[in-house]
Amino acid sequence: MHKVNYGTKDIFFEVERSNRKTLAIEVHPDSSVHIIAPEQSSLTDIERKVLKRANWITKQQLYFEQFLPRTPEREYISGETHYYLGKSYVLKIKVGSINEVKLKAGQLQVICKTSYTPEKVKKLLAHWYYKHAEKKFHKLAKEAFLKFKEYDFKEPQLEIRRMAKRWGSCNTIDKITINPELIKAPSKCVEYVMVHEMCHFVVPKHNKAFYQTLSLIMPNWRKWKDILERRMV
Repeated sequence: MHKVNYGTKDIFFEVERSNRKTLAIEVHPDSSVHIIAPEQSSLTDIERKVLKRANWITKQQLYFEQFLPRTPEREYISGETHYYLGKSYVLKIKVGSINEVKLKAGQLQVICKTSYTPEKVKKLLAHWYYKHAEKKFHKLAKEAFLKFKEYDFKEPQLEIRRMAKRWGSCNTIDKITINPELIKAPSKCVEYVMVHEMCHFVVPKHNKAFYQTLSLIMPNWRKWKDILERRMV
């Protein structure tokens, strides 16, 4: 995965090499950017051409994004629906002796010491989600890595970091990065993202061989990818 900076925005893009003579830029419905470049093209030349078309790319992304269902903006008040591992919970806010978040009786209960504001509830929830992501993701990453026994790479490090536009990324050397927001999605969605990123240690590029490997490791990956792209979390 590569990126260029365009004003205040980062444009992330994948590069696929081809025996074609000219460079092609594709913006897909999930807002991802794919570059099909001649074999001899340097990364510097590719980045320069991406920047040249940056205005068109961002317009295409905005066009596609209008068709994607979105989770309503959260107000962090009692009665809202929030998700954890694909299941919905009703948010219940209470005042108590300590700051605490817990799942109980189908509710996601946020207890605030003394008093509460939406901003305080938001911060407590964010911390709770991150801590649960940390624990759950390390377990799922180890399980995902076991699926790659026949491939020659070491178990990658796992970094949990918030990303504005992406569920995961891979440096193709020794680390995968996963967005903690994924803790709101079903476990199989998390597994799909981890398997996808680990496939990059086998095939760095998004080409035919990559998707063949992904399908071999996780045959029903498209189902879980579609759930994420519909932004059901």
